[in-house]
Amino acid sequence: MSMTADYLELSDVRVEFDGFRAVDGVSLTVLQGDLRFLIGPNGAGKTTLVDAITGLAKATGSIRFGRTDLLGRPVHRIARLGIGRTFQTASVFEELSVLQNLDIAAGAHRKAWTLLRARGSVPAAVEAALDTVGLAEHRGRKAGELSHGQKQWLEIGMLLVQDARVLLLDEPVAGMSGDERQATGELLRRVGVDRTVVVVEHDMEFMRAFADSVTVLHGGRVLSEGSVAEVQADRRVQEVYLGTAASDGEVE
Repeated sequence: MSMTADYLELSDVRVEFDGFRAVDGVSLTVLQGDLRFLIGPNGAGKTTLVDAITGLAKATGSIRFGRTDLLGRPVHRIARLGIGRTFQTASVFEELSVLQNLDIAAGAHRKAWTLLRARGSVPAAVEAALDTVGLAEHRGRKAGELSHGQKQWLEIGMLLVQDARVLLLDEPVAGMSGDERQATGELLRRVGVDRTVVVVEHDMEFMRAFADSVTVLHGGRVLSEGSVAEVQADRRVQEVYLGTAASDGEVE
């Protein structure tokens, strides 16, 4: 990895659908090691902004990873540059084992015939991902037998074996148990040490527990940005989330 490719930088990003501006001039910078949470009410533009970064939504402005401009590139090329994404519903191969899922992901850029060869040993990157996401003991289980949380961890592992340098995670703890949420937060902290991680989230308790920094979107624009404490103390954020200013100065 280039030493310059350690940040995601958006400048004046705009996305329009039939005259409706879903993202309206968003600028933000996320540094490697900064676990950034992207929050905002429904319709704030969070998912559309992630769509723009990953090439799924046509946008204007500038979106750069390090010195590489992402805007206008096709989806698969953006992915190959190390931009990884998860969705609320994990997209794993449920009839295949955990190990097979990771092996397929690791071979995403290999020739088709090499995927058919029997493996004498497990690649180091796959072993490392199994350990990182806490699924080493479940390597032989079918992915469809995993819990909801474990499927999300497997999907993150599939990005890790592809050496994703930017992880864009869409509500990763939705539907999880309390223990799974805690484990997921700890996982995000581990993988975020040497990667750029953006978490789109509605769960404010999870945000307060694990976010390094927060960007609040409202009406397609950046309303507030800073630490959890700074964002929670912002009167504008309180009004957007509660319809009125909170007396205790916290976003609920």
